[in-house]
Amino acid sequence: MNILFLCTGNSCRSQMAEGWARSLAPSHWGIASAGIEAHGKNPRAIAVMREAGVDISGQESTRLTEAMLEEADVVVTVCGHADERCPALPPGTRKEHWPLEDPARATGTEEEVMAVFRATRDEIRARVAALVERLRAEEEAA
Repeated sequence: MNILFLCTGNSCRSQMAEGWARSLAPSHWGIASAGIEAHGKNPRAIAVMREAGVDISGQESTRLTEAMLEEADVVVTVCGHADERCPALPPGTRKEHWPLEDPARATGTEEEVMAVFRATRDEIRARVAALVERLRAEEEAA
């Protein structure tokens, strides 16, 4: 099973999703994230994931390639822009869309902004856990 998380800039939501999937999915699954563009990693995303015990600091902010799409069994778009711009997928590749708000756009005090990042982190964890559970059940049934 190969899962690709796709976002606009591969700096925040897709990075968190990749980190959770690496933590929650079977070790033999391929997990990756990419962006329509590569904006570098968001330090707040790294910080809130570290708080939850998941280190994403070694992950790369990468741009989507044709090879990534070819390898993916499931592509998960985590923002509307990536969903709209997602190229045609190879036959048999499934796509899911998670309309997640961008925590990088949060405003307010540092604590208010970090609270938005934490809420996004927790929502992504719940979505990734449900996806892994569903795909694991499909794999066992096959």
